[in-house]
Amino acid sequence: MADIKPPFTEETARKKVKAAQNLWNTQDPARAAAAYTPNCIWRNRTSFFSGTEAIVEFLTAKWNRERSYKLRKELFSFTDDRIAVQFWYEYQDAGDNMRWKRCYGLEDWTFDRETGKMCKRMMSGNDILLGPDGNGEGRWFVDGVDVEDIDIGEEHW
Repeated sequence: MADIKPPFTEETARKKVKAAQNLWNTQDPARAAAAYTPNCIWRNRTSFFSGTEAIVEFLTAKWNRERSYKLRKELFSFTDDRIAVQFWYEYQDAGDNMRWKRCYGLEDWTFDRETGKMCKRMMSGNDILLGPDGNGEGRWFVDGVDVEDIDIGEEHW
């Protein structure tokens, strides 16, 4: 992901978004954290923190709680060193009796020009239960389906 550096064009911004999507779908906290500068600033919902150790700790806890995690990110907007994305992910919440949920959200990212690594990540997201009592009915990202093959149009909202 770091090999794509600012200033961004529409093509390179789209590539950066898909590289981030693929990296997060590995659910490997150390590998994902390597895409951020050592002092990267994060806001994730109501959590504020910075630095590689905090990112690894956060992602480890996230993916321990969010099982069967599958994510899709799409480019929303970009400037020379910033990208905004829409995202959707589904997971089984280990802290809520393994009920299926989908998160809808937005992120804004700022990148270091020299390294191409993210130096600021701000995320807002909202979760909904999927199906009656979170049974997973209506899931988009089912096993065997590529997240890229799902048509996420307004009729899905």
